[in-house]
Parts: sequence; structure tokens; C-alpha cells
Amino acid sequence: MADNGTSDAAAAAPPHDAGAAGRCPACLSVDLRGFLEYEQVPVHGVLLMYSREAGRAHPRADLQLAVCSACGFVTNVRFEAGQHEYGPDYEESQHCSSTFSRFAAELARRLVDDFDLREKSIVEIGCGKGEFLAELCRVGNNRGVGIDPACRPERIDAATAERIEFRPEFYSAQHAGLAADMICCRHTLEHIQPVHEFLTLVRRNIKSGTRPVVFCEVPSLEIIVREARFWDLYYEHCSYFDRASLATLFERTGFDVLDVWLDYDEQYLCLTARPSDQAADERRESRATANADPDVASPMADFAARCRASITQWREVLAAWSEQQLRPVLWGAGSKCVAFLAATGLDEEVEYVVDINPYKQDRFLPGTGHLVVAPESLREYRPRRVLAMNSVYRQEIQAQLDALGLDAELHTL
Repeated sequence: MADNGTSDAAAAAPPHDAGAAGRCPACLSVDLRGFLEYEQVPVHGVLLMYSREAGRAHPRADLQLAVCSACGFVTNVRFEAGQHEYGPDYEESQHCSSTFSRFAAELARRLVDDFDLREKSIVEIGCGKGEFLAELCRVGNNRGVGIDPACRPERIDAATAERIEFRPEFYSAQHAGLAADMICCRHTLEHIQPVHEFLTLVRRNIKSGTRPVVFCEVPSLEIIVREARFWDLYYEHCSYFDRASLATLFERTGFDVLDVWLDYDEQYLCLTARPSDQAADERRESRATANADPDVASPMADFAARCRASITQWREVLAAWSEQQLRPVLWGAGSKCVAFLAATGLDEEVEYVVDINPYKQDRFLPGTGHLVVAPESLREYRPRRVLAMNSVYRQEIQAQLDALGLDAELHTL
């Protein structure tokens, strides 16, 4: 459930509240330490709202983040999975963006080349609308199974769709034994709280005697902390990883980690692994565990303070633009935008939110009920300030503003 605004729809059956008892859902230690809390944030970021009233009435819940001093994993201990609705109206796709589509195509080709994924079988857990799985199948002439309650097979070209079996459901034990040369899980793990339990299930489901490559991609906690990206903290994302905690999790659930790296302007954390041949009680201590910081609470407290300062700063900036009648608009109607507005409390200071995804246009944001419009509507509105929700799209957005003949000043978070 790729969203970057983040994500592919969560692909595990709604789990229990694994963080409420104070036990780390990743390493199962009892070393969770709270450091940041937001009250009453929208429970969804990319669920389509069909009226302003529905957007404003969308359910809210509390977000309380805690870090595990044993492995560095961060979780929302107030998370309740039953709040979520993953289905056809969950609109997480970013493939309308040429910037994102190029990244996804290059990533698919790299994976196919690196692991010789040609004429093979690929299973994607949390395939979203199916675009990345389709790319893997096109590039390597592969066959695929896409598992996601929000999948939309009709969006995939007919020739490629013939090679993909879409299952509009949550991933579970019933998928045991699926033939797979590769298991892909992109922007799904962050939506699942009992991550140790989930990856143990994935490992158990792998067909006996096979060693498929596993590819995982999640938002990077490292850049969130380094740049105090409060707009990247939202209720749906109950699990946050840095390189050490992600590698630790995979190694402790029966995988040999091959590589861990940052991608997409360091916003995404990627990992490749294969099932381990070692028995559970023989597995080595994770190399990542040795890097865990016993005093993780201190930097996280500093991160929370920097988030509060950034929230105040952006609230003042947008309020000033509005008072100066500069007609500010936000660009990018994803989870980042919903989180930004929820944290800053901005409302009437911003008239519109812009998005190039036609499925989002003429819909409304969860939480504030802001109307989402197409870029072309700005010709009439003539904003003087545009705030992009993701800096990676700056050049693409600027090109669109230029093509529309707008002299708006472009800023990015």
C-alpha cells in the first residue's frame, strides 16, 4: 500500500493491540519508552471522502509513540487496528507521478536483474493497486499473485493482468505454500503492529525447500528523526524502522539479511533477505542488535521537541501567507498532508489541496474536509504560494506550475 503520502493497503488480518502492554512488537522485550503524543488525529490519510462533512466527521484517535531501547523499533502504543478500512476507496497510489513511476520502474528492473527474476513467480503482500507487481511481471515476463483488499485489477493493462492473480483479501495462514521465487512487501509492514508475529507467519508460509528472495520497503525512520518530519507521523503507521531495527526483526524471524539501504532521496528503507537455513534456537544474534542504543529515549525526546518547534513555525508561516492574501495551497493530498494539517491545526488558512491523481480530485481530505482539486484549477485561483508535501517532487511540481503559466512561489516541507 504505497502511500508516501505513503503506502500499499495493510495486508495482515487486523491484529490485536500489541503495544498496549508495553512489550515491543518487534523484539518482544519490555523496554518501550514513550516520547511523543498527538491527540485525536485522523485514523486514515488516503481514504476517499465524498463530502466535506464526511471528511470533517472522519474518526480520530490518539497517537502515542514509544521507542524500544533494546532494538530501536518505534511503535504507536495507542494503535487499534480495528479503526481501519482497507478497500476500493483506499487511494494510496502514487503512480500518476512521473517521478515516482520512474523510481518504481528502475527499482523493479534492478530487482529483476540482481536476482534473475525472469519467467519466475512473484507474490506481493500488500500490492495496493498492483502497479509495482505489474512492473515486475512486465520487466521479467514473470507471473504474480497480488494480495490486498484495496487492489484494483482493472487499472492494470490487459496483457499484464493476464499474468497476475489478484486476491482482494488480507494476508494470512491460508496463503501458506504459495509458489514464490520472490516475496515483495512494499509500504505494508508499517501498517502492522505485531511485526514479529507477522514476519514469523510469512516465514512459516514459505513453501518447504524453497528460498525465495524477500524484498521489503518501508518509510525510513532515520530521515523522519533527522529532519523532524512531523508530517510523516500518522495513525495508520503504527510501526517505524531504522536500518538496525529492520534488519534485527528479519534476522530474529528466520531470515538471512542480504542488504539494507536507503532509497528515494533517503525517504524509503529497503531490505532484501532469504529464508534462513538455521533452526530458531541456533540463529546468531543479529549484527544490528549490537548497534542498538541503550539511551534511545534522549534523542527521541529531542526529536519530539524539534517536531513541536517545526509545527509552530509552519503554523505561523501559513497563517502569515493567508493574512497577506497570498492564497496558499498545499500540493499532495496524501497522508503527509492530512498529518500536516492535523498537527498544525490549520483550516481556513488553506483553501485547496492539489493532487495529480484523478481518483482523488473532487474528493475531500479526512480530518479537515479540504477539497482536492486538479492542478488545472489553479489557473483560475492563481495562488501566490504553493507548499509541496514532499520535496522529492519539487522539479515535477515546478514544471507543472510553469506549464500552467503561474508565478506562484514554490516551497517544500
